[in-house]
Amino acid sequence: MKKAGSLLLAALLLAGTLTGCGKTPQDSSPSGKTPVVLNEVAHSIFYAPMYVAIEEGYFADEGIELTLITGFGADKTMTALLTGEADIGFMGSESTIYTYKEGASDYAVNFAQLTQRAGNFLVSREPIENFSWDMLIGKDVLGGRAGGMPEMVFEYILKKNGIDPANDLSIDQSIDFGSTAAAFSGGQGDFSVEFEPHATSLETKGDGYVVASLGEDSGYVPYTAFSARKSYIEKNPAVIEAFTRALQKGMDYVQTHSPEEIAKVIAPQFEETELSTIETIVGRYAAQDTWKSDLIFTEDSFTLLENILEEAGELDGRVPYEDLVDTTFAEKAAP
Repeated sequence: MKKAGSLLLAALLLAGTLTGCGKTPQDSSPSGKTPVVLNEVAHSIFYAPMYVAIEEGYFADEGIELTLITGFGADKTMTALLTGEADIGFMGSESTIYTYKEGASDYAVNFAQLTQRAGNFLVSREPIENFSWDMLIGKDVLGGRAGGMPEMVFEYILKKNGIDPANDLSIDQSIDFGSTAAAFSGGQGDFSVEFEPHATSLETKGDGYVVASLGEDSGYVPYTAFSARKSYIEKNPAVIEAFTRALQKGMDYVQTHSPEEIAKVIAPQFEETELSTIETIVGRYAAQDTWKSDLIFTEDSFTLLENILEEAGELDGRVPYEDLVDTTFAEKAAP
């Protein structure tokens, strides 16, 4: 395994010294509800069903007082989870594999999968009507962190199209998450791999044009999931079950409502983004079948994830699906 997994080694060591420290989330707050701290890897319209569940009061209805914190990176979200600063983490499931491989005893277990496609897009400096991936050969592309899902899915697509990520193009992985759009606007790169709202923002400003969806071209991929420490799940199954029920209600909502309706519900989560932009982005994600109808993280999806990790050189041995995935709660909540 490359250094991507080792980025979490400090978190593992720290978790070992802090286990048991911090708050006790199962204790009721003054409101009578159970406080739960959720640390999300990023704050993105890509995760619309979760924000619907928040804004529609589904977590509150299930007796949960939710505190949402943005970790700004899977390594930071996992650190918060393992040290007890967060009860539930929301990130790419590759992080749970990395920490398991590093030897964490109280490792993170995935209990609900939210997205089933990649949420990023390839942005070009000029509009391209009939884009093909071989157009990237010899070009400079602003990519993502090594070992992270955005970069690995990008490389997975390149390989599917017979392109060698290491030799056929130049991928800049030095720019921090969330800063690539600004770098692209500033003149760096011929193409950039962008999440929303950055992809649409570049189009709005005339600085770039979306020419491909990584979600469509990679196929179904278990991109992001919710996880909690094994000990937390064992001690608080009712909390996890209630949390999952609330999430499922959010999933049901996005399956049965228009992008315009979804955008209005989640707009308070994105106060700096115009409603019309939110509608555009939600429509784009809905059109590519981004969100699962249920939260069940299947073994086939987990195997695909490990295939992607192996192809990226980030995994030197398989890990047990039954250790890292618990579908009990998602199956109970499924429609």
